[in-house]
Parts: sequence; C-alpha cells; structure tokens
Amino acid sequence: MTKETGRAAGADFSLAGRVAIITGGAGLIGLRHAEAIASAGGLPVLADLNIDTASARAQAIEAAFGVPVMAVRCDVTSAESIELMLKRVREKTGRVDILVNNAANNPKVEGTGRDFSRVEDFPLEQWDADVAVGLTGAFLCAKIVGGAMAEQKHGSIVNISSEYGMIAPDQRLYRKEGIPEEQQAVKPVTYTVVKAGLHGLTLYLSTYWATSGVRVNTLTLGGVENAQPRDFLERAASRIPLGRMAKAYEFQGALIYLCSDASSFVTGSNLVVDGGKSVW
Repeated sequence: MTKETGRAAGADFSLAGRVAIITGGAGLIGLRHAEAIASAGGLPVLADLNIDTASARAQAIEAAFGVPVMAVRCDVTSAESIELMLKRVREKTGRVDILVNNAANNPKVEGTGRDFSRVEDFPLEQWDADVAVGLTGAFLCAKIVGGAMAEQKHGSIVNISSEYGMIAPDQRLYRKEGIPEEQQAVKPVTYTVVKAGLHGLTLYLSTYWATSGVRVNTLTLGGVENAQPRDFLERAASRIPLGRMAKAYEFQGALIYLCSDASSFVTGSNLVVDGGKSVW
C-alpha cells in the first residue's frame, strides 16, 4: 500500500538519526526522556544548567544504547544561551528535529515542613523564578529551536506538563498532623499555573506552525514515585484508579509516539498519562 491509499505495515515509531533537544535533561524525568529517544534510535541532547550531571548521564546513555549523545549547558531563561546551545547542536549534528520542553522548577513539598508555599506567603521572587524557567523558558526554546525547525519544514515539539495543569493539587496529600492549617505546606501555585500555561502554548503553536511541518503537542504526566515517604505514597495511590504512582520510565512510550511519525497527524493534542487520576 502507498501512503495515499493506506499503510499495511505498523506505525513508524523509529527516531533513527533524529536529533532531540531535551531541556532539563539532567533531571530524573529528563534522563528518562533521553533514554526513550535513544532507545528509538534518536540522538538525545541533554540541555541543562548542571553540565556535570548532564555529561555523566549522556555518557551512560551513549554506552547503554550505542547512539551519540550530547550534553550542553543551557539556561532556558536566556535567549542568548539557547541560541548558543542550538548553534553547538547544529555544528555537531547538522540538524535538529525534536524539542522536548521539560525544564521546570519543582520545589518539593512532602517532608519539608516549609510554609512559604502558601499563597498568602508565596514570594513574588519565587513566582517570577518558577514562571521564568517553566513557561518563559519553554516559550524561548520554542521560539528559537521551533523557529529553526519551521525553517527546515519539519519537526516535533513536546511540552511536558503535569496532571496539576489539568486538575488542582489535592493539598490533603501534603498535610502533616499537628501543624496549624495556616502553616501547612502546599504544592505551590506556580506549579499549576506553569503546567496549565504549557498546554496553552501548545495550542497556539500547533496552529501557528501547522503549515510549516512542525507539530506541537503536550505530554501530561502523573505523579512519579521517587522515594517519597510511605504514608505519602499510600495517600497518593488511593486517589489514582490504577492504585499507584508512576514509575519514571512509564512515560517513555508516549514520548516516542509524539516525537515519531507514528503521530504524524497529531498536533495540538494533550496526551495524558496519569493512571486515570484526572478521570475522577
């Protein structure tokens, strides 16, 4: 069968030879994104402020999957830094095909006992910093890297969001016994605002670049198990239909799908991988 009449074979999930820039690539989820790209034959670029960790993880991925992997220092709040990163990537690989907007501030709540997270006490400086990294940074990367992909008439952008960009955080998860209500730590307001804003960016760019061969989608992730206290894990699991938090690798198939030709007719979408939590 031809492409015009239909395809007899399965969908094409291969990323062979494609170059994928992953912001926040040195982090827990950024690492898993890079592994996913590499497993499908792609060439991950770990873009992160923490170049030492990014370099070490790049070497480990390269050894495990046998594909070239780059680590590049990048400050997503700086257009100059992003432009330099893109220049280095293109000088070494000659191309860029995929942008995964993953960088974000994500201050931990559980177990910290901090109360500045409450709206009444939330510092404007923290608001500005969180929005600068998670939302302005995604815009700048899309503007610069996405703009380059639009010029070459092909590319895929995946904005990494969270279930808390769709539903409000259940602040009961973070409650500590014996602490007055006004001192209870909460998931910060910026986390929801940034993650919700990312899908707005997806919607806008998906139509803006629709005729330029650049697809733009959101991948919305559920909570990830990462050595949280047992009581927190139990409370979280009780609110998820599948009865547990995600493993860090369980988003990889969805990312490969959105980056590959398997999703060639998908743009402006929000692929939710949350164990069913947002259904309730």
